[in-house]
Amino acid sequence: MNRPRTAGPVDPAAGRRVGWVAVSAFVLLAALTLWVTRPSGHLLPADASLHSWSVAHRPAPAAAAARAVTDTGTGVVPYAALFLVGMYVGRTARQRCALAAALMVCLGAGQVLRYGAMSVVARRRPPVGDWAAHASGWSFPSGHTTTAAMTAALAIAAMSLGSRGAPRFAVCVIGLWAAAVGVSRVYLGVHWFTDVLAGWLLAVGWVCLVVWVYLRRAPAVGR
Repeated sequence: MNRPRTAGPVDPAAGRRVGWVAVSAFVLLAALTLWVTRPSGHLLPADASLHSWSVAHRPAPAAAAARAVTDTGTGVVPYAALFLVGMYVGRTARQRCALAAALMVCLGAGQVLRYGAMSVVARRRPPVGDWAAHASGWSFPSGHTTTAAMTAALAIAAMSLGSRGAPRFAVCVIGLWAAAVGVSRVYLGVHWFTDVLAGWLLAVGWVCLVVWVYLRRAPAVGR
C-alpha cells in the first residue's frame, strides 16, 4: 500500500534537470521549425512515408477509431481532465480548486503559445483529398497533439509533485493517450509527422518551463 508523501525540501538538481529539458525541447523545436520553413519546402522522409502509408492502410473501422481518439485531444475533454487531476491531488477544498484552476490556466496559456507559432509558421496541411477527418487552420504544430501532450504532461507533473504521488498505471495510461492522439492526426491524413513532433516538443518545453518556475518558487511558498 502506498503511503501519502509529505512535502519536503526541493532538490535544486531536479529544478536544473527540468530547466535543461525545457531548453533542449525548445532548441529542437526551433531547429525543426527552421527545417520545415525552408524555401525549398521539401518534406522529411518520415513525413512523406508515414502519410502515404496512412492513406493506403485506413479501413473504415480503423479511421472511425482514430477519429474517436483524436476528438479527445480538443474541446472540453483536456480541461475536464485537468480539473479532475486538481481535485485528486489537492488535500483541501481550497487547494483542489486552486490547483485545478492553475492547471487549466497553464493549458490555456500553452494553447495561446501554440496558436502564435501556427500563425507565424503558416504551414499548409497535407492534400485535402487524403483527409479522413475534418480539420481547419494551419498545420504546424498540430493543435490536437499539443493540447493532449500538454494535458498529459501537466497531469503527470501535478501528481508527481503532489503529496499522493503519481501512480505508475495512471502515468502509462495518460502518456499512451497523448501519444495516441498525436499518431491519430497523422493516420487521419490531416497532419504531417513533423507537425506532431513539433506539438510534442512544444508541450514538453512549455510544461517543463512551468515546472521549473514552480520549483524555483517552491522553497519560498512551501509545497
